[in-house]
Amino acid sequence: MPDSPFADPALLATPTDLASAQALIARIAPLLSARGLAMRAPPPEPTTCCGRGCNGCVWEGWLAAVAYWRDEASLLLD
Repeated sequence: MPDSPFADPALLATPTDLASAQALIARIAPLLSARGLAMRAPPPEPTTCCGRGCNGCVWEGWLAAVAYWRDEASLLLD
């Protein structure tokens, strides 16, 4: 079995903003595809943010969903 791609610390980092989440998705999606693994698509980016920095902002939920998607991908890839 090949080494886990999740040995790379960059794939283990929790996304903290749009750019880091997009980079994480861009690194993991091709790994899944290259191995022929079927998995649900990553969560879509929010479109309803009002920009007021609300507690519990849709971006916070999205970042958590991306982290969960990453965790699911790691189970398939390991």
